[in-house]
Amino acid sequence: MSSSPRSPGFVLLILLLACALLAGAGMRDPQPADEPRFVLAARQMVESGDWLLPHRGRELYADKPPLFMWLLAGAQKLTGDWRGAFLLPSWTAALLVLWSTGDLARRLWNPASGRYAMLALFACVQFGLQATRAQIDMVLLAMTTLSLWALLQYLLQRRDWRLLALGTFAAGLGTVTKGVGFLPLLVFLPWLLLRGRIAGVAPASRAGWHAAAGAGGFLAGAGVWLGPLLWAVATRDDPALHAYAAEILWTQTGTRYANAWHHLKPAWYYLQVIATLWLPGALLLPWLLPAWWRRVRRLDPRWVLLLGWSLLVLLFFSASPGKRDVYVLPMLPALCVAAAPLLPGLLRRRGVQLALLAWLALLAFGALAIGLQARFDPPAWLLEQAARRNLDAGTLARLGLWLSVLGAVVAACIACLRLRRTGLATVLAMAALWIVHGLGLAPAVDEDSSGRAIMREAGRRIGPDAQLGLLGWREQHLLQAEGDVVEFGFRRPWDAQWRDASAWLAQAPGQRWLFVLEDALGPCVDRARAQRLGVSSRRVWWLVPAPAVRPACHVPPFAPRAAD
Repeated sequence: MSSSPRSPGFVLLILLLACALLAGAGMRDPQPADEPRFVLAARQMVESGDWLLPHRGRELYADKPPLFMWLLAGAQKLTGDWRGAFLLPSWTAALLVLWSTGDLARRLWNPASGRYAMLALFACVQFGLQATRAQIDMVLLAMTTLSLWALLQYLLQRRDWRLLALGTFAAGLGTVTKGVGFLPLLVFLPWLLLRGRIAGVAPASRAGWHAAAGAGGFLAGAGVWLGPLLWAVATRDDPALHAYAAEILWTQTGTRYANAWHHLKPAWYYLQVIATLWLPGALLLPWLLPAWWRRVRRLDPRWVLLLGWSLLVLLFFSASPGKRDVYVLPMLPALCVAAAPLLPGLLRRRGVQLALLAWLALLAFGALAIGLQARFDPPAWLLEQAARRNLDAGTLARLGLWLSVLGAVVAACIACLRLRRTGLATVLAMAALWIVHGLGLAPAVDEDSSGRAIMREAGRRIGPDAQLGLLGWREQHLLQAEGDVVEFGFRRPWDAQWRDASAWLAQAPGQRWLFVLEDALGPCVDRARAQRLGVSSRRVWWLVPAPAVRPACHVPPFAPRAAD
């Protein structure tokens, strides 16, 4: 493969990577975690015309700002189909991240570094995981990477106020995508340590104008959503709206960071994330860390800003008791840019080649071993996992076939490219992984994971003329429900939901049924007169007709739903 980013071989490789990330679009429905929630909120925006305040059923959804849901709704408007549209925002964002990463490395070093930065980012597991999911984090990554792309050029190369405004605008837009979108602005802290040491960059001739452009850019980005929200709060006397604003602006930002109530992890948690989800790139850290340290000691501003900012992000998230693996994802493109000029030399080192070869061999062997077992002779542990996910023998065999294909393709990459070209083999193997995931693995489990199968079965059992009420439901069930459906709240305590549900059943006992999580059945349901519907998403669900609810039975508070 030519080292030129414009060579036909490299262009074909980039097209392959883009297709790999989009593989399977339109072949599955939204699956947990998070995908059904965001698609449901976006669908309700389209149907209701209320684009300012996202809803989850009847309740306002205050966990996240609506920008990502706007993108989902816009994709549906563009394509006319939710199934074909809901992965498009993440895919488009992933392409923007790859371009921003490669172009920044090209500008800071040379064209070859741009190519290596882009391919290194694609090869890391966590990037592909988020690019192939309809979750907020890839769009957030696009905003933070674009912001760094502009701010680092402004600080290291030329004092163009438009770059500063673009960088802060992207950070503001990222902030209303997910609250931590402001993090690229932390790059000014390591820059302050180097003031006067960055050669070739003239000071801004009109510093006040530049500061105004930076502040204005951030306010414009954040104001895309905050402006209309604050105006609505100021002009409407609606207690639900005021509670929503307080929840999303304070509880879901400052309180969630300083006093998290879930996803509690130890301080070293992100070291585990880096060592696993950043594979195979994490295998190069024993060589990269000393090389980075030597360049930071020389006060090379490019590495100081890239690595200093990444360290600040790591410390920022490590200080919070609540941690999730995706929180540190914004570091990954910056680290790939920092690694890019070193990769040509590192990939010629035998130790690096052997480390990548071991990763490829493990991937090939693991996929082949599990795939062949699943297809021909599933062991007890595999059958147990399949039963937990309600997968039948045919589905397990299809999964086994696709895993076997993946293992064979990775083995072919090893055999054809050998030790000297393990870098290219790694990129091709990861492309094969996401193609197999999109075309085979995710569609194979879609019936259960998306909730489509169990909601179809519920509709078949109650008949086309009956009404269905949801109690203890998950977002995929409301999304996939057919016909006339009623729900009694999502976060409300189960006893409160039961009070409304019992009254609703009593109004038309011959035509109304409840779809209920087994844990939420409570003491007033006669299970002998209810129907066990089945397992979906590793939970058991029941159909409860009116006669199965004991009359005059009081449902006490029990097993309240934990906030998600």
